[in-house]
Amino acid sequence: DPHEIELAAASKRKLRRFIVIDEVVDKLYGSKVRAYFRENNVQHKILSLPTTEETKSMELVLNILQEVQSFSLDRRTEPIIAIGGGVCLDIAGLAASLYRRRTPYIRVPTTLLSYVDASVGAKNGVNFLQCKNKLGGYTPPVASFLDRSFIQSIPRRHISNGLGEILKMALMKHKGLFDLLKNHGKYLLDTKFQSCNGFAYHGDAALQTTRIAIETMLEELAPNLWEDDLDRLVDFGHLISPELEMRVLPSLMHGEAVNVDMAFMTYVAHARGLLGAGEKEQILQCMQGLELPVWHSGCSWALIQRALRERLKHGGGQTRMPLPTGLGPVDIFNDTSEETLERAYKLWVQD
Repeated sequence: DPHEIELAAASKRKLRRFIVIDEVVDKLYGSKVRAYFRENNVQHKILSLPTTEETKSMELVLNILQEVQSFSLDRRTEPIIAIGGGVCLDIAGLAASLYRRRTPYIRVPTTLLSYVDASVGAKNGVNFLQCKNKLGGYTPPVASFLDRSFIQSIPRRHISNGLGEILKMALMKHKGLFDLLKNHGKYLLDTKFQSCNGFAYHGDAALQTTRIAIETMLEELAPNLWEDDLDRLVDFGHLISPELEMRVLPSLMHGEAVNVDMAFMTYVAHARGLLGAGEKEQILQCMQGLELPVWHSGCSWALIQRALRERLKHGGGQTRMPLPTGLGPVDIFNDTSEETLERAYKLWVQD
């Protein structure tokens, strides 16, 4: 905004920024980030932290807040900037929301998963008592800056991990996105979502895929930002996965756990007669083409029962179970019997 730049230039107060950056991202891009602030004459403090599911705690949030206090941040004019994956964005977002009741913050996602998921919406939080995101709040960022060039430095498994959340959006509400993933999945993995010239057959599959994933996510989140309505299609893949992910850390990443959940729910949908055998196989083949796990030994029948009991507690006494009814649409069901679930589970394990 030229007016903002003019005001900043006219101000006698030096521009100041507090940045929370994941330590791995700092090793890769920290020198460029520091050079950027130096060249723009911005006084800055960069806090490099290990941000993983295992460290995603209130202790880390309080560490950030102590540093923020030492920096003497002005909460009206100096937003906190978070640069990293979803865990980093969640932790920094919660810290910002707590400091002086609400300090603005900016999200800069550096993984595919955070690019299409954590960068969108208002939620932030930390794990507590071995429960995923048990503490948190709803404070949207003032901005999310999306740059796919960050994604080129992450390992292939992390690309696949992000594709799990993109596939969720495809199966939930967009057949075209499903077709993109089915037809171009290997290409997207190979090129790490970079827009490459000279591949006419693929078009700009990376841009199309990420744009549709974000747009469909926004369509679902915007009308229900504070989750007043508990019937949420975006919960597809998130009934069993929170329990599974925390139980088997660090063997499954978030998108992988979500995909294991979606694979099981695909079998549940088939057992209920919502999906034909051919549609079920297409979904599983797409998952495998994206190099995502379709089963995990830690996802026992006892764990599924425990996760669904937890779902009932927080779903107002209903399971509110999103299930695919085709390649693209999903609907929410509250009447899936225990017998159907167990039959689906046995077939899933057998396959």
